[in-house]
Formats: sequence, C-alpha cells, structure tokens
Amino acid sequence: MKAITHRGYGPPELLRFEEVDPPVPGDGDLLVRVHAAGVDKGVAYVMRGEPYLGRLAFGLRKPKRLILGRDVAGTVEAAGKQVTGFKPGDEIYAEIDGGSYAEYVCVPAHRAALKPANLSFAQAAAVPVSGNTALMGIRDSAKVVPGQTVLIIGASGGVGTFAVQIAKSLGAQVIAVCSTGKIDLVRSIGADRVIDYRKEDFTTARQRYDVILDLAGTHSLAALRRSLAPQGTLVLSSGEGSRWIGPMGRIFHAVAASPFTRQKLQPLIAKPSAANLNALTELFQTGKVTPVIDRTYPLSQTADALRRFEAGAARGKLVVTVLD
Repeated sequence: MKAITHRGYGPPELLRFEEVDPPVPGDGDLLVRVHAAGVDKGVAYVMRGEPYLGRLAFGLRKPKRLILGRDVAGTVEAAGKQVTGFKPGDEIYAEIDGGSYAEYVCVPAHRAALKPANLSFAQAAAVPVSGNTALMGIRDSAKVVPGQTVLIIGASGGVGTFAVQIAKSLGAQVIAVCSTGKIDLVRSIGADRVIDYRKEDFTTARQRYDVILDLAGTHSLAALRRSLAPQGTLVLSSGEGSRWIGPMGRIFHAVAASPFTRQKLQPLIAKPSAANLNALTELFQTGKVTPVIDRTYPLSQTADALRRFEAGAARGKLVVTVLD
C-alpha cells in the first residue's frame, strides 16, 4: 500500500511517499480503508520528535511507528473476531496512535464510532483529535454552563473552531482571540466578539472571564489569571516551551499554583474516546457544530500540509485525502 513514512525525526522534508506492507489487524481491530486523515499538533510533535520528553513514548533514537497520522475516517474492510458492533462496509471515524497517512490502517474497535451521515469523509477526518480535545476542554474540564463568559485563545485553529461552536451550543457567551486575517471566520462560526491579538491585549482590559481556554500558550500564567474571574476556570491545552519539555513547564506551574487560589487552574489532557465521538455526532446531526476545513491535500502532498500547519497559516483543520 502507499503511505507517508518517517524513518527519523525532523522537518516535513524528511517524509517519504512510498510503498509499504499493509497492516494486519488483531482480534480487537478494524482494518480500515482510509478515505481521509487530519493534521494536528500531535502529528507535528511526533514528526520532529519534540519536545524531547515525548521521545519516551515516540521512540528515543528513532520513531517507533513508521507511519504518521492520528485522525482517520474510512470504511471497514474487515473486523477482528472479537469485534462487535462493526461490520465490513461501515463508515467510521476514530483517533488512533498513528498510521492513518496510508491507504489502510488498523483501528482498535473500542476507539471507533460510526461516521455522521451528514459529514463527508474529509469533514469526519477533521474531528477526532481536535473535536474531542475541544469537547473535553469546554464540557469536561471547564464545565461550561449557560450564561458564562468564555474566552478562547487560539480560536481559529483546529481545536479552537470546535471549541467556539461547542461553547455556544452550551449557551455560553464566547469571546474569541485570533489574528486579523481569521476574524471573519471565527465570527461566522458563532463567536459573540472577536479580539485581534495584534491590535488588542485582552490581559490589560478590565473584563474578567468565567472560563479561559488557552490553546495558544503565548501569555504568562500571571497574565491569564488577571483576566480570569476570582472563581473562574483556566484550562491550559498547549503553548510554547523548551525543546526538552515543551508546554509542560507552564502546565506544571499552573497545577502547583492551583491549591493556593480560588481560581481553578488545570491542564487539558485529552484521551481518545468513542463515547465523545458519539456525543459530537449528535452535535453535527443537529447542526450545532460543523467542522471547519482550511484545505485538503492528496496523500502524496502530506509534507505540504504539515508545512502549512507549522507555519500557523491554517484556518480550521487541514485534511489529507487518501481515497476520493
């Protein structure tokens, strides 16, 4: 089968489009013909092997997994003998640990959900990692309720575009932070107000927010706390950091400070969840949430997709299409 491989850590230029052996499913797996796969920060981390702390999971000297890709949407070709609930021909989507930038991939059945009928494969492939992260951040970590004021920093990215819509579906007032060229997009998906971070520093204003979801990591913990209500919730998902530990430094700082304040300071640690995909399916089917796709790239041009992602140019999700 054709696949995008990475045999060493580094930039997108090291990726190769080549023929490899197809995967062999285990008893609890689905063999899936891949139609589309998403691009996300986790893929970029694994591609470069940074932060270095991540190599404890990725592989110390070289990648453990030959093929990148965590989001997958496709058609079940075969199901392992222990699998129930899925059969050949089912259209599914899932978050996996790697391998979706290929024509075929094995998906643990417990991570898969039936693809929403009203989404294309490309739209479905934009969902698992980013949609699940947004859902866990807004619903589970922040526990947003109607009437709250929610600030989303990094609202125009893959996670951010889902977070804006999910927060609105829960009845929150949403203030979004993004760059100048992405304001119209963020406003179009439901943000009540959009702050252009190049022209306005929200941390110097008097407004306080019930919830802050920080997807950018460009502000200090102290600055974010000044913008947070006295008993508000700050959820940290990402951010800049050293090549050794990445954003974990500021996240550890927040966890250490949390017991000494009435403000809730917590990291967002998203885990793959078929139940969450089913919850998102309901939001798609009712029209409350729609995946936002910036561009699609054929499998052979996956490196170009990752270059655009790392440049921060994407408006919503980037998607790799494998089977039209």
